[in-house]
Amino acid sequence: METPSVSIITVVFNARELLEGTMRSVFGQTYPSIEYIVVDGGSTDGTVALIQAHAGRIAHWISEPDKGIYDAMNKGLRLATGDFVWFLNAGDELFSSDIVEKAMAFYRPETDILYGEVMLVDDQRRHLGIRTELTAQKLPALLTWKSLRFGMVVCHQAILVRRIIAPFFIENNLTADIDWVICALRHSRETRHTSLVLAEYLQGGLSKKRHRRSLKDRYIVLRKHYGFWENLLAHAGILLRALWHRFRRLGKAHY
Repeated sequence: METPSVSIITVVFNARELLEGTMRSVFGQTYPSIEYIVVDGGSTDGTVALIQAHAGRIAHWISEPDKGIYDAMNKGLRLATGDFVWFLNAGDELFSSDIVEKAMAFYRPETDILYGEVMLVDDQRRHLGIRTELTAQKLPALLTWKSLRFGMVVCHQAILVRRIIAPFFIENNLTADIDWVICALRHSRETRHTSLVLAEYLQGGLSKKRHRRSLKDRYIVLRKHYGFWENLLAHAGILLRALWHRFRRLGKAHY
């Protein structure tokens, strides 16, 4: 069987300290066919110097202003040549040195998507728990495009998509990653659950920092894919699920 290549794409802007750990987790992988791509938004904090210091281990890198995180991710997608793409942003890290090898062991010729869990970490890289434990979003055993009608049940840091079915991210929407995953799943011939923790996810992403705007953007994305009435009912379910999750996690850590 062929050994598929994996393009790991990291976007970064003025996050030199975070990027170093992300890069280290990629460089230490045992899997032989990795193409690493770094897209910098024109940093001024020493990020570019760090990238240049490791340029020999990076397949492609650019540093230029962009229109936001999803514009930068689209730039990385355009540079990618691997069979699969995997987005791992600055601050996120691959879970172990052999995790790409373990994930690709689930690959079959008809497989278009591989997915798994993320471990949430804080600023000190302490493990807080997997996302399914700490949030109301539960990773399904069988992930389909319909699975996301209640929101982002899988992190983009924990999904590998065959490049030829990977869409570009929509812009001016804080939940463009939901749209991206739905579109990819709609075109996937086979989607396989690896049952692995694939990455460490540094909590506090863009949608968490601008929560109210992200809720509005999520509604727009889900209405586009599922229609007005199904989306309305789904959002009622999202609210009830969130309240129940809060109740169940009283006195416990939650995200």
